[in-house]
Amino acid sequence: MTDIDRIKQEKEKWENEKVDKVTARFPEMKEQFETPSGIPVERLYTPPDTEEVDYVDDIGFPGEYPFTRGVQPTMYRSRYWTMRQYAGFGSAEETNKRFRYLIEQGQKGLSVAFDLPTQMGYDSDDELVEGEVGKTGVAIDSVRDMEILFDGIDLGRISTSMTINAPANVLLAFYIIVAEKNGAKQEDLKGTIQNDILKEYTARGTYIFPPAPSMRLITDIFSYCGAHVPKWNTISISGYHIREAGATAVQEVAFTIADGIAYVEAALEAGLDLDAFAGRLSFFFNAHSNLFEEIAKFRAARRMWAKIMKERFGAKNPRSMMLRFHTQTAGSMLTAQQAENNIVRVTLQALAGVLGGTQSLHTNSMDEALALPTEDAARIALRTQQIIAHESGAADTIDPLAGSYFIESLTGEIEKRAFEYIDKIDKMGGAVKSIEKNYMQEEIHNSAYKWQKEVEQNKRVVVGVNKFRIEEKTRPPHFHLNPEMEKAQREKLARLRDERDGDAVDAALAKLKLQAQDPKGELFPYILDAARREATLGEICNTLRAVFGVYRAK
Repeated sequence: MTDIDRIKQEKEKWENEKVDKVTARFPEMKEQFETPSGIPVERLYTPPDTEEVDYVDDIGFPGEYPFTRGVQPTMYRSRYWTMRQYAGFGSAEETNKRFRYLIEQGQKGLSVAFDLPTQMGYDSDDELVEGEVGKTGVAIDSVRDMEILFDGIDLGRISTSMTINAPANVLLAFYIIVAEKNGAKQEDLKGTIQNDILKEYTARGTYIFPPAPSMRLITDIFSYCGAHVPKWNTISISGYHIREAGATAVQEVAFTIADGIAYVEAALEAGLDLDAFAGRLSFFFNAHSNLFEEIAKFRAARRMWAKIMKERFGAKNPRSMMLRFHTQTAGSMLTAQQAENNIVRVTLQALAGVLGGTQSLHTNSMDEALALPTEDAARIALRTQQIIAHESGAADTIDPLAGSYFIESLTGEIEKRAFEYIDKIDKMGGAVKSIEKNYMQEEIHNSAYKWQKEVEQNKRVVVGVNKFRIEEKTRPPHFHLNPEMEKAQREKLARLRDERDGDAVDAALAKLKLQAQDPKGELFPYILDAARREATLGEICNTLRAVFGVYRAK
């Protein structure tokens, strides 16, 4: 009898002699326990549940293929993850104050939230955006706004992430110009632009151009940064918003990696060398509260990407196979009811990110279901990360849950189910085709509906919402935007247009338009030139709209 057979026999005996007697008197609370992705969770996991797992091939060592245990050999023992709190509201002046405050509190990286007009490529004085300026983030219309946003901050030393997609080229151009004015070289700049348009079509909605020119703009960034801004992460392939829209953990991994495959294929079609650009691809994932599923999800995603890059695309450089990712705790899981409970949720979610091996982390503030975060709430969110880093011991050893029968079984099951989704998407012709057929969207919508139905039927407990409710007489203090901010932003734009060289701007935009009409023309140098001459975000995007058109969802 083998050891595995003996364990199976002993487990059966334990169930018959012990478990059955207990459950006869105290029935288990559910007929079937399962993760939010619908993966069954067994009562007990033992070695037979991982007998097909090969340690070297499937788990391995940190910093080595298949990177299941992490992308760096020493992980957090050498350096903690980047604590990167997402911030942006109203004007560049107000947001700069918040950035400085967070840096004073120990934050190591900046993460910029832009307002909706900026994300959609409109200037703050465009009649289409009246009433929206500065509401969901900071309004950035020109290089001048970007200068104010980073006033007093050394861009040569700090790492900056910008959550911007359709007009990512323009915001990166503004950032490069401001950095150069402050003495930083392009080759020294560190950070990330999200630059992920496919998930906008799927889950978020801040797209401008149709898929083909959008993919061209993205691979154009790959090319330019590879040559001039080598430390910059040229894309953050984002599962975060896919999950926020209602996807399960399995769908988040599958659809995000499917999008990543599409970007790699587009770059190869554009003539780029795989190992020259793949090492600067990064990912962005959500962290929900089901601790073990989230940890297993991160581990599965790393292993899947390594296999895809090596076996499907033939990557030779190990860095090209590394899935490096940023994590943000789940905004959609925050509740307006009993907002203080969100501190506990965020702590669990942040711990999942750390135990899963994230490279950077944003922790949501407890009051974000009510309004933009106050300074106090933002500080508590940052302190959550610092306590996990310095007091919990969670970062002292690498991938501490590896070898757990449950974690390894769950990691393998998430990988299996996610690859099944990717196979379906491949058969449709890839991520872009599946989006055009509304496949991903429908899958996400179905999962979101199922979740909400379970909450409303009390099959899924949300503490403070459908169980353990209290009558609340007061709410935490709210952050309030300056109501005069939009007017001030319009006035700044008027001054800019009066003071700049209008003929130089027109000439630069005309060159950009001509270059955009050439299907193989490199665009970023022309966008950079227009930005240097103080063309606005809206003017540059409108020039490209005139050539590429705009995308209309079916």
